[in-house]
Amino acid sequence: MLATAVEAAKAAGAIMSRNHFATKKINESTQRDIKLELDVKCQQKIETMLTKAHPEVAILGEEGNAGDIETELRWIVDPIDGTVNYTYGIPHACVSIALQQRLAKRNAAGDDFETVVGVVFDPFTDELWTATKGQAAKLNGRKISVNDGPLKEAMLAIGFAKDKPTMDYMMPYFMKLAPKIRKPRMMGSAALAMTYVASGRFHGYIESKIRLWDVAAGGLILECAGGEFWRLPRKKGEHTYAVIASNGRIRKQIERTCGPLDPDGLLKK
Repeated sequence: MLATAVEAAKAAGAIMSRNHFATKKINESTQRDIKLELDVKCQQKIETMLTKAHPEVAILGEEGNAGDIETELRWIVDPIDGTVNYTYGIPHACVSIALQQRLAKRNAAGDDFETVVGVVFDPFTDELWTATKGQAAKLNGRKISVNDGPLKEAMLAIGFAKDKPTMDYMMPYFMKLAPKIRKPRMMGSAALAMTYVASGRFHGYIESKIRLWDVAAGGLILECAGGEFWRLPRKKGEHTYAVIASNGRIRKQIERTCGPLDPDGLLKK
């Protein structure tokens, strides 16, 4: 399964690389988001390869689903994470593929599925992050681990999603955290933010509204690198979460500085 995901991610990454400087056809555009024809083409390429190798496994993807996504196994696919970056020629985007298995009982994070394989591929740096549940996370075949530094030393990625309420909710976090950390970063790819935490480049990543396909693979990679993938399901929006990905040390420090990340007030009940 891991080998299949790696092959598919690299194939989609090759499409991204070939079209890096090409004029890109926009299928849909809002003020804060863009959907490209290449998003669909990359997912189609991934789906073809995954389905050929494992026709029994469903696919839950940003650009549509294939099969029964509530069955025992499912792929989680984000064909281009960082589409806005990619549209503008900024070489910070990636392919994210995860394999999830249904749980016998919902876990403490509110998940009905657990991720057992995770792959994130950045075609612009030729970096491949991989993880299999219970094993060490790797970057280009070498084991990686989180940076154990405290909040005051932290490189912290902060995301603002796509809608005004989410931006309004996150702005106080940015204002309170920026003076407490070494540097804030807004890079434009959740999957790469997760893998950067797993690799020790960032100490944490925080966002109050993110979709499953953005973080499923990166979440496993982070956990297998010794980090903490804290998430809270959102009341509105299927497969949508508030997320604090960290080295496992700074989440409590973030909460002491800003309060818990709880956009729906679920933790206060």
